Amino acid sequence: MQNDHYRLAREKMVRNQIIARGISDAAVINAMLKVPRHLFVDEALVSSAYGDSPLPIGKNQTISQPYIVALMTEALGLEEGKKCLEIGTGCGYQTAILAEIAGKVYSVERISWLLSKARATLDALGYHNIVMKLDDGTWGWEQEAPFDAIIVTAGSPAVPPPLVEQLADPGVMIIPVGDAYSQRLVKISKKDGNTVQEEISQVRFVKLVGEYGWKA
Repeated sequence: MQNDHYRLAREKMVRNQIIARGISDAAVINAMLKVPRHLFVDEALVSSAYGDSPLPIGKNQTISQPYIVALMTEALGLEEGKKCLEIGTGCGYQTAILAEIAGKVYSVERISWLLSKARATLDALGYHNIVMKLDDGTWGWEQEAPFDAIIVTAGSPAVPPPLVEQLADPGVMIIPVGDAYSQRLVKISKKDGNTVQEEISQVRFVKLVGEYGWKA
């Protein structure tokens, strides 16, 4: 009965928050329907897990609003079998959404407590195509580059050069860029050695802390 309750909550979330706002990528919709968002938040917040808002996950970090997760994932244009880099594992929810679509996901988190907690949740759910490490995410993951897609789940004052370098050609990066209080969600497309930037929407994320981001 409880599983039915959460399944219905996910279906309502996808119908009212995702599809109603224009998300149409079938792979993204199916991933949002499948991943149990309530398992990625603290027990006290489970009743709010499928609500239309971000939620705190500890260490001054948040799990993004469901629509923003779907919007960023759709903008990546992920395809089955592709290689994706995520900067900012957080609680692991976005990581799981990516893992439902991509062939392999590499995720970098700078807070060890969050990384350990996310790893435990993802392992319990049976995700075997996710590799994670504790590091400064603004450096990317040079040893595993290039990546078909890169998603940054924190706001940066500028686009970190290592991430552009590690993006495959062709490839797509989604990153929030702006000040500490509001950012532009930017899509960076690389093709034939050239990069093109396109603004998707206005967003608000926690700070991307690191050598090429904000200072701690």
